Amino acid sequence: MPSYPSYLHTVLDTTDVRGLAEFYRELLGLEYRGGDGPPTDGSPDDTDWVVLREPGGGRRVLAIQGVDALTPTTWPAHDVPMQLHIDFTVDDRAELERHRERAEALGARLVLDRTDDPDEPLYVLADLAGHPFCLFPRG
Repeated sequence: MPSYPSYLHTVLDTTDVRGLAEFYRELLGLEYRGGDGPPTDGSPDDTDWVVLREPGGGRRVLAIQGVDALTPTTWPAHDVPMQLHIDFTVDDRAELERHRERAEALGARLVLDRTDDPDEPLYVLADLAGHPFCLFPRG
């Protein structure tokens, strides 16, 4: 029986590693991998790589990698392609609104409101580094 690579996590580039990590940690209820949290001794936070995982030591979900420069997508215009986006689901339409508001309060920017689509209502938002992500109700 052949073996196959196993999915580890998605890596997002950013010019602000801690800022983007905190955004997704708060938005998704994740925790830092051991040793990746912010310094607690007052030393500068100069990390260029962190991993976020499910609570309680669960599986890896996202890694955040520092880069010197990043040009955010201009989607839906195609000047700078999307390249990658993440889809998240929520329980229902009420939760869709609640989580959109939470994401915006954390610094996300609303890119597209397609909540009037009866077949697939959704919001497309951009995170702090400009990476798009979608919020859908399950169903």
